[in-house]
Amino acid sequence: MTQILVQSLSGLASAASLFLVAAGLTVIFGVTRIVNFAHGSLYMLGAYIAYSLVTWLPRGHFPFWGGVLAAALAVGLIGVVVEVLVLRRIYKAPELFQLLATFGVVLVVQDVALAVWGAQDLLGPRAPGLRGAVDVMGERFPLYDLVLIAIGGAILLLLWLLFQRSRFGVLVRAATADREMLGALGVNQRRLFTGVFFLGSALAGLAGALQLPRESVNLHMDMAIISEAFVVVVVGGLGSLPGAALAALLIGQMQAFGIVLFPRITLVLVFLVMAVVLVLRPYGLLGRANAAAIVLPPEPPLRALSPKGRAVALAALLLAIALPPFLGDYALVVLSELAIAVLFAASLHFIMGPGGMASFGHAAYFGAGAYAAALLVKHFAAPMELGLLAAPFAAGLLGLVFGWFCVRLSGVYAAMLTLAFAQIAWSTAFQWVEVTGGDNGILGVWPSAWAVPKLAYAYLSLALCLGGALLLRRAIFAPLGYAMRAQRDSPLRAEAIGIDAFRVRWLAFAIAAGFAGLAGAVFAFGKGSVFPTAMAIPRSVDALLMVLLGGVQTVMGPLIGALAYTGLHEQLLRVTQFWRAALGAIIIGLVLFFPRGLAGMGPRA
Repeated sequence: MTQILVQSLSGLASAASLFLVAAGLTVIFGVTRIVNFAHGSLYMLGAYIAYSLVTWLPRGHFPFWGGVLAAALAVGLIGVVVEVLVLRRIYKAPELFQLLATFGVVLVVQDVALAVWGAQDLLGPRAPGLRGAVDVMGERFPLYDLVLIAIGGAILLLLWLLFQRSRFGVLVRAATADREMLGALGVNQRRLFTGVFFLGSALAGLAGALQLPRESVNLHMDMAIISEAFVVVVVGGLGSLPGAALAALLIGQMQAFGIVLFPRITLVLVFLVMAVVLVLRPYGLLGRANAAAIVLPPEPPLRALSPKGRAVALAALLLAIALPPFLGDYALVVLSELAIAVLFAASLHFIMGPGGMASFGHAAYFGAGAYAAALLVKHFAAPMELGLLAAPFAAGLLGLVFGWFCVRLSGVYAAMLTLAFAQIAWSTAFQWVEVTGGDNGILGVWPSAWAVPKLAYAYLSLALCLGGALLLRRAIFAPLGYAMRAQRDSPLRAEAIGIDAFRVRWLAFAIAAGFAGLAGAVFAFGKGSVFPTAMAIPRSVDALLMVLLGGVQTVMGPLIGALAYTGLHEQLLRVTQFWRAALGAIIIGLVLFFPRGLAGMGPRA
């Protein structure tokens, strides 16, 4: 009984921290409809700024808590700067492009923090007077965690009073319900959005500052917290503050007891909870059906390349075929990686563009193909050719299973369900050590003797990956592609003429997964090994960035986006250690000035 009480209190402390971050994310989304990927960066900045203030000021109660509050206010002002300079210009852009812009902010903040505070972990001081533990029925429990629980409850009460008893709260609730009507009534939406962004950012900064006595401050805090914050917000229901509180409580307790009851699935438990909730309640525990739609603007019909465009494409293809014999080994490896990136991006674009389905977990199928090929080589001594054949079927089968649930949802909820399933797959690869090798990976995944030379493997990569991308392009202009665009643009009309939207989306999802698996298998044989990072979140983010950079609304977008992103990443790595800031600034600039992506700068294709 005592152990249960202590674990419950530990879960409440975690829930308080999660709620503070998720509350800010919920408020921002509810009013602005922006899925703010940079919210974790604001949390990280709160911790770093609090560290600087608390260690600089003299020791004592007032300097410590004053430093925490000052850090929260500073982060709130930083959020206002981001809102005014970047987000204010793209409020009417599709939400996926807003997501891309906020990811650019993440990259910039990462390198700013690196330049100011360095790469080492920083250990902050304990809270004055709260360094010990209290006796809870014979068990010791940290006193600071009890204070954190109280702070979380107080913030929840203050937010409730703010939204229920103040004019600002009334405007926020009205904007959450119908911001267009609010603007028609004469309310200054810009000022309201800025105020909301300040509040949400300050809450993220406060959450980060309060972690100072509990954990080290480091450059990985942003990505670690944003995934859990998204889980809380989505499980509770996007835009619902009570839902965020309820979900934070649920997730906190699941984490506290999961480590005791289910140690083998601790890494993925929160995502498993999210998957179950979204399958049973598609809009979260307290969410509404219209709270999370990712709506792309209407598009004119896609057209094939013009004669000039065909000539350029043919010239590029001939150059890719003729150039490899004149390249060195390093350049040939880069060429293979470019081909893999093209197919990976094209497979994601196939469901995002024509299909209208966003995916935050496409790396699951890339990794599934890589592991399928690697496991055949390791356990059955299969040749490379068999591994390359089996990979797309294994990934496609996984896509059929996951897609059965994912394609029933829409918008951010569908995207987050893809992320949940991807994390489940990643956890399986990471923790099923007996089969996958865990974080040690699978080594010795080499190609057949004829493909060992770098030149031969480069040509193999080009043939498989560019061939796969061309097949996906052909499918877009086939009856399946037309049916995909029909159910995306007008579901009711599509249903009226006999198109089964569910089957079309499900089939498209499985096809995209299969081609992603083929890219993963080519990647595995090129590297000679497979690790769980092949299906981790950063890999999915890379694919998303390539598609959005190239242009979701164009057929050539994934090819151009993959080449641009991979090339930029490669060159910036060689030029500066602050390559993230440079890449982030480029991404932000493209979103602001070329919202249709790089391929959209020219004629549609």
